[in-house]
Amino acid sequence: MSVRDAVRAALPVALPIMLGYVAIGIPCGVLAAEVGLSPLAALLLSATFYSGAGQFMMASLALSGTPVASMIASVALVSTRQLLYSAALSPYLARAPRPLAALFAATVTDESFGVNLERFASGKDWDERRATAVNVASMLSWAAANALGAAVGPALAIPTAVMSFAMTSIFVCLLAGQRWDGVTVTVAVVSVAGVIALKALGAGSLAVLLGALLGIVAGMVVGARRRSGGERA
Repeated sequence: MSVRDAVRAALPVALPIMLGYVAIGIPCGVLAAEVGLSPLAALLLSATFYSGAGQFMMASLALSGTPVASMIASVALVSTRQLLYSAALSPYLARAPRPLAALFAATVTDESFGVNLERFASGKDWDERRATAVNVASMLSWAAANALGAAVGPALAIPTAVMSFAMTSIFVCLLAGQRWDGVTVTVAVVSVAGVIALKALGAGSLAVLLGALLGIVAGMVVGARRRSGGERA
């Protein structure tokens, strides 16, 4: 398959992610401008570091005067979820050329991971070229939106609460589009309950990561029980 064909097949799949990234990338760029980044710096950071959660966290921590070492540790901890993505996607990229596999790995995010994994696992006509095209298209929209936000940020007065919710909203949209079965409901309920409980216990920014891990573990347990029940039947 040619690059043009891969891009043509990937764009309809990537479009919802791209539109969501425009919506949350502009507020992220506004925060970057408040930290002191220029539009070009915001563009380069978004295209190289490329982590929505990490970029929002870095800007928020910088504005609150957090020491650099603490910022690095916090962002690194949040980014450990990429290990889970690599483990889940590696079987589908086993035969991909190394340069393509490296580009794919460098451009995976939460949203593109979910879309590509669903396509790979469903047995649809999906390959590493299409998957990488989804990643790159999403990255370009994210980087462009950040640069735009940094450019217009000084002229805007977006409430902090709105900017904080922008990152959450895309996950809500992705969750709403999932196939709702026992596993999905378990993951969603346990994750939400875990985050709320951990926040109440004072876990702070770790509450989201740990709550999500609790939801994943609960979903794996429910899924394993379903499979074992089906085998016995």
